[in-house]
Amino acid sequence: MTTTTATLIDVSDVTKSFATDGGEKIVLSGVSLSIRQGEIVALLGRSGSGKSTLLRCIAGLIAPTSGTVSFKGEVLNGANPGTALVFQSFALLPWLTVLENVELGLEAKGVRAEVRRERALRAIDQIGLDGFESAYPKELSGGMRQRVGFARALVVEPDVLLMDEPFSALDVLTSENLRGELVRMWSDGTLPTRTALIVTHNIEEAIQLADRVVVLDSNPGRIKAELAVTLPQPRDRRSPGFEALVDEVYGILTGQQAEPRASAVESGARQGAAADGIDIPLPAVSTGELGGLVELLAERGGQDGLAEIADELRYEIDDLLPVVDAAQLLKLARPQGTELRITEQGRRYAGADQLRAKEQFATLAMEAAPLVRRIVRDLRHTGTGAIGTDDILAELRTYYGTDDAQRQLDTAIDWGRYGELFEFDADSGRLLLPTHPDAEQQRVS
Repeated sequence: MTTTTATLIDVSDVTKSFATDGGEKIVLSGVSLSIRQGEIVALLGRSGSGKSTLLRCIAGLIAPTSGTVSFKGEVLNGANPGTALVFQSFALLPWLTVLENVELGLEAKGVRAEVRRERALRAIDQIGLDGFESAYPKELSGGMRQRVGFARALVVEPDVLLMDEPFSALDVLTSENLRGELVRMWSDGTLPTRTALIVTHNIEEAIQLADRVVVLDSNPGRIKAELAVTLPQPRDRRSPGFEALVDEVYGILTGQQAEPRASAVESGARQGAAADGIDIPLPAVSTGELGGLVELLAERGGQDGLAEIADELRYEIDDLLPVVDAAQLLKLARPQGTELRITEQGRRYAGADQLRAKEQFATLAMEAAPLVRRIVRDLRHTGTGAIGTDDILAELRTYYGTDDAQRQLDTAIDWGRYGELFEFDADSGRLLLPTHPDAEQQRVS
C-alpha cells in the first residue's frame, strides 16, 4: 500500500493516568506516535499496555493527563473530527434497523435525510449487507453485526478509521473472512478511507493488515518497538517473511519481560517489609494452564517456538504470554529468543506424579511468588490459623486497581490451594492453614 509523508495524527509525549482506590494508576507513559496518510498502523501489546486507552485519546473520547494529540496540526480539545471508530462489542442500537444504525453518524453531522439514506445504502452494499437494510441487530450473526459497525464508521468517510479489536468477539472463521474482505476492499480502493489504526493482541492479525506495527510494553504502556511490514498484499501466513516477522514480535514481547521483572524484585527489596513484594504482580494463570504448558514442552523434546505453541493452542498474546511469564517466574521454563525451553526443574515437574508435583509447586511458589509467601507467613503468625481476605484486598488495591487486585488474590489462592499451602473458605471469605479444623472439615465434606 502506498503511503505519503503527510501526517494526519500526531501523538506527542502522552501520559494518561486514572484514579484508583490506592491513588493513581499510570496507564500510558510518554507515548509519541505519528500516523501518516495512506498507511495502516497496528497497536500491538498484551493486557495492561494501554492500547485501547491510546486509541480513545486519539479519537478524542478521553483527554491525556499530559502531552497532546493533534489532528492535521490542530491540538484536540474534544472529539476528533477526522476519525470514526469500530468497536469490539459492535455497539449497535437494538431498536434501530441496519439502515438506521448506519445512518446515525451522518445524522449527527446534520446530513439531509435523502443524502443520508443514499450514502448509507451504498456503504451497506460495499460491506456485503445488501438485502439486510430493514433487519434488526438481533436478527444478525456476530459477523454481520460487525459489518454494520464497519459500514456505520465508513459511511462518514473518515480521514482515519480507528478499530478497537474489531474481530476479537467473532469466531475464528468469521474473523478470518472479515479480515480478508477488509484487505481486499483496501487494496482495490472501494473503501472511502485510506488510513487506519487498529488495536489488536493478535500478532498475525497485525502483520496481515498493517504497514507498520507498533509494539507497546505494559504497566505502564510505552512504545518499545516499531516494525515496518513491507510484504505485498494479500499476505501468505506460511511464507518465510511472514513467519519471520511473527517470530520477531514474539522475541520483542518476551524480551521485555525479563528485565522489568528483575528491576521490580529489586524495587520490592528496596521498599522493605512494608510491601513484602506483593507489589510484584503474579501472572494471572491457573496451575492447570501452567502444568499443561510444561507438559507440552516436555512432550516436544524440551523446547518449541512461541509462535508454534500459540498456533497449536490457538492462543493469542493475552493467553500465551502470561503462562510463559508464570513458567519463567517459577523457573520451569525460560524463553530464549523466539523459543521456549524447559528447565531441568520443569522436566522433573512434568514427569512427577500428582503428589510430588504438588510438593514441588509449593516449594517453587514459596520461593518465587511473594503474595503466596506473604499469605502463608501471615497464617503461620496468627494465633487462629485463619485470616480474612478483606485486609489483603485492601492492601492489594494500593498497588493495583480493584479488578486487578481481585485477580491477584484469586491467582494466589489458586496457587496456594494447589500446593496445599492453605485452604480458602468462600462462604466466610477466610484463608486457612491446612491444619485448621475448618480446613479439615472442608476436605471431609
